[in-house]
Amino acid sequence: MDCQKRLFSLPHNHHYLNGAYFSPILKSVEEAGIAGIRQKREPWQVQPNDFFEHSARLKSLFAQLVHAEKANQIAILPATSYGISTVAHNLPKKAKGKKIIVVGEQYPSNYYPWKRYCEQSGCQIETITAPTEFKNRAQKWNDRIVDAIDSETLMVAMANIHWTDGTLFDLKAIGERARDVDAYFVIDGTQSVGALPFDIRDLQADALICSGYKWLMGPYSTALGYFGERFADGLPLEEGWIERKGSENFAELVNYTDEYKPGAARYDVGQSSNFILVPMMIKALEQILEWQPKNIQNYCRKLTNQLTEELPQLGYQIEDANSRTHHLFGIHLPEHIQPKELQQKLTENNIHVSVRGSALRVSPNVYNDEADIAALRKVLVNS
Repeated sequence: MDCQKRLFSLPHNHHYLNGAYFSPILKSVEEAGIAGIRQKREPWQVQPNDFFEHSARLKSLFAQLVHAEKANQIAILPATSYGISTVAHNLPKKAKGKKIIVVGEQYPSNYYPWKRYCEQSGCQIETITAPTEFKNRAQKWNDRIVDAIDSETLMVAMANIHWTDGTLFDLKAIGERARDVDAYFVIDGTQSVGALPFDIRDLQADALICSGYKWLMGPYSTALGYFGERFADGLPLEEGWIERKGSENFAELVNYTDEYKPGAARYDVGQSSNFILVPMMIKALEQILEWQPKNIQNYCRKLTNQLTEELPQLGYQIEDANSRTHHLFGIHLPEHIQPKELQQKLTENNIHVSVRGSALRVSPNVYNDEADIAALRKVLVNS
């Protein structure tokens, strides 16, 4: 796979290595959004079937990406927090003596809904922190998580990589242990799905939630969720018209029904047919499926291999390549480097990365090239 920068509108004097913060927009996605805006000029052109066909297409594409068995297991959401809150809304109302397992420094959208749920249900949150020793850190962390899952575990809620430094979690082993004790298993795929191969059939998670504006390369305020059998008959956060059975027949909408559409459609956000955001998300997923996540991951690996092998010799610490991702990884700084001073140097050289936790987070994608990595290397080597 070669560099895909030509498909974006990125200026050549900026080195954008911050896809984990916000992806740049594809030209095709931009055009789809503009077409959606222009459609509002002539609203009489919007037909009833337009409320459903694009949404169905989007769900089908996401199901294909994560290898879900059916498109009706997919819901259109506005944010990861909305999807996680939907799951919390369908947990037992009383859970005293139970616990929800999360990992240290987990992203807030996959923490705050559980905190509220625990306050209301009597459940407790158990946080499994990372080992302080860097050697074999990922394996030790995974072992801690598996060991913490017991008969008191109501749920394991985590991502398949850590959002600050790309540490890989062994979700297959963790999921198997969760099923052993009949615990729910919920994954936040926001920082991986789209750039890292993902198969929901292999992991057998009960829910998967992904924001669309990072590695799915879609617009802000759009997310997608997979809901498995344990949530097939749940209650949505909202009670809208489009989630109900027979909503395609506009003439019969006043004939109210208590019956939802089958599967995850009940969890769709209101106005899920968004005529601007949905076409944009469709174009983004079509492009990702054409590229294939395995090829994206390999591209990022080849692009950054030399850098990540060189930096530890200069006092930087980076997780072993087999224990992290290549599209997102953390560079832990030597003691003599002050993060604020380094950030200033990077900014002066138009190098865009993020400081997350104790690491400098670097997150390239297929729009990056050797010049971007060389610019980053120059600053780090000379700091």
